[in-house]
Amino acid sequence: MTMNPVIIDYGSGNLRSVAKAFAHVTGKDVLVTSNPDDLASASHIILPGVGAFGDCAKGLRSLNGMVAALEEEVLNKKKPFLGICVGMQLLADKGYEHGVHDGLGWIGGEVIAIEPQDNLPVPHMGWNGLDFKKNAPAEIVKDIDQDVYFVHSYKFECDEKYVVATTSYCGAIKAFVAKGNIYGVQFHPEKSQKSGLQLIKNFLEIK
Repeated sequence: MTMNPVIIDYGSGNLRSVAKAFAHVTGKDVLVTSNPDDLASASHIILPGVGAFGDCAKGLRSLNGMVAALEEEVLNKKKPFLGICVGMQLLADKGYEHGVHDGLGWIGGEVIAIEPQDNLPVPHMGWNGLDFKKNAPAEIVKDIDQDVYFVHSYKFECDEKYVVATTSYCGAIKAFVAKGNIYGVQFHPEKSQKSGLQLIKNFLEIK
């Protein structure tokens, strides 16, 4: 299949910078769509996310047929999937931002508030390093060797076996997760300069 990454537009914002970063890596425009039918021809699927967990979950489910199309293409057909920021958090079972909200449950776990520690401010906003696990999948982490950019007040808690990397901020925050063909990053690759573009390149090279 020809490389054809597709970015899902479900009203979460920040789409232009994500699309621009993917276009920079691919050398061509990347489709941004709210039409679930477009996922059938996708080689890679990207779910960005900015804002509150509940709003993003509601926005995604408001697109008629989108969750079913995602399940078919990602869970059944095993197409590479990347969730970014709240797009990663939606992989959880539930999120507790302004109430209790259901996620997709693809990796499981919960999204909870970051508890302030060591006089560090919340939201966590800025550049931080990644501490990779020894068993991190080489194909997705290769050559990511510089700090990456975070903006978030909530964190994803899941089984340690799915954790690719953590970042040190008010404790160890799960910054990068993976389960088979499903990847999620709490940071913003589209704002993370060299390491962010490298992550996108690595992701797009996964078949």
